[in-house]
Amino acid sequence: MTKKQKILLFGTLGTIVLILAVGLFLFRGSKSKYELRFDKIAQGDLNVYVTATGTINPVTTIDVGTQVSGIVARLYADYNSVVRKGQIIAQIDSTFLVQSVKDAEASMDRAKAQYEDSKRTLERTKTLLDRQLAAQSDYDVALTTYEVNAAQLKSAQSSLERAKINLSYATIYAPINGVVINRAVNIGQTVAASFSSPTLYTIANDMRKMQVQTTVDETDIGKVSIGQEASFSVDAYPEEKFNGTVSQIRLSPTTVSNVVNYIVIIDVSNDDLKLLPGMTANVKLLVGSSLNVLRVSNVALRFQPPADLIDTSKVQHRPGGGGRMGVSTERTSDQPSQGFQASGEQQGNGNMKMVSFNEGDRERFLAIRDSIQKAHGGEMSREDLHGEMQKVFAKMASQQSKKKNIQPLVTHKRTSTTFGITQTFPEYEKSSYQPDHQSGSGKVWIQNSSGKLEPVYVHTGLSDGKYTEINSRTLKAGDQIVLAATSTDDDMQQTYSPLTGTQGQGFRGGGGGPR
Repeated sequence: MTKKQKILLFGTLGTIVLILAVGLFLFRGSKSKYELRFDKIAQGDLNVYVTATGTINPVTTIDVGTQVSGIVARLYADYNSVVRKGQIIAQIDSTFLVQSVKDAEASMDRAKAQYEDSKRTLERTKTLLDRQLAAQSDYDVALTTYEVNAAQLKSAQSSLERAKINLSYATIYAPINGVVINRAVNIGQTVAASFSSPTLYTIANDMRKMQVQTTVDETDIGKVSIGQEASFSVDAYPEEKFNGTVSQIRLSPTTVSNVVNYIVIIDVSNDDLKLLPGMTANVKLLVGSSLNVLRVSNVALRFQPPADLIDTSKVQHRPGGGGRMGVSTERTSDQPSQGFQASGEQQGNGNMKMVSFNEGDRERFLAIRDSIQKAHGGEMSREDLHGEMQKVFAKMASQQSKKKNIQPLVTHKRTSTTFGITQTFPEYEKSSYQPDHQSGSGKVWIQNSSGKLEPVYVHTGLSDGKYTEINSRTLKAGDQIVLAATSTDDDMQQTYSPLTGTQGQGFRGGGGGPR
């Protein structure tokens, strides 16, 4: 055998070995096995909450001060004292105030004497003028003196009344019925009321009626409505839950660390007096609820399996869909199907409430269908078209409902709490939250009899962050759906992320590194 023939033989053998190696690798890769993680579709209630923190305060709190300066001579109430309206609770030293009253009385007596003297002089001058025994100028002078003294008498009377009022201010009365929650002064302390009224006591009207003042950021305030139920806990009773009702959403925004917040007031009953002013409340506002519906884990809706697990006989690419996987595309008929979901409302068994179309709705239905298909490139799957039209009709139904509920803006009385101040103001209250806009479409995967995965398209509703409400004609409670797929190869482990549908690799073995 020549040298050239040997080189050709070795080259041919090397090529055969390379082909066998590649074939073995491809054969091994095609036999990859996956471990599937399943979850069951559950049926039950789904509640959506908005969480916030707030502070517990009495509904009505009044700071009791003094309008006169002086030394605190007496205190008739202390912390936790129950007081009644009009009850004396403090006394300011009135020594100088009493002297002020006496000075005002003396000034009034002097002004009164001058007034009487000028009055007599005027009468006497008037008599002489009538007899032509006095000049007109003398009468004018007497009249002017009389008028001046009359004005001085009125001023003296006003000064006396002011001195008496200041003296009465030395006695401090309770302005409302309630309980003293703070005392800011002691006996012998000097209070100065020159620029502002100093606070002596803080009185809460009724400790059995409390309110939680909480802040809700702007991303969640749209879900909060007047009358919603709220539950909260406090650190003093961590195992106990307290309930309340949203009574007010204040229009004034507050900005904390560049986050816009709005104050929400929650009325709470405190009959057992467990809640104390200043406690921190961890609040949960119930903003949406669906009863007895089908629900799946959010992980299942985000899961995308590897391509070799998908049953290609059940799935094909959508035309114009950018290569996304979907059910076979077919045109819907021109006639609206009876039972098409329009309002998005739920029945007790978890199925959607169906409505019927009459002949007059035909043109409107077709116009909406054509506009949706045009917006999605001209072709859509039947399930996706159904879901998009569902959202359109739900939005239209919500708008019609809002139009019916709109009332003219009128000024009327509204009691802000069960007791306290009754204010008269227009009802600039935020509209109620309607969770219809959360309806949409999604996809879950099930394993068929051949061991492959096929998609099932569903309509989605409320989501609490962990579970999402679904509606499907084919799925029912107890059916298994796929959450994740993990490769069981000996050399490496491949896990398909339910979040992105991408494949991650990690080596098996001690220490988690390469063997």
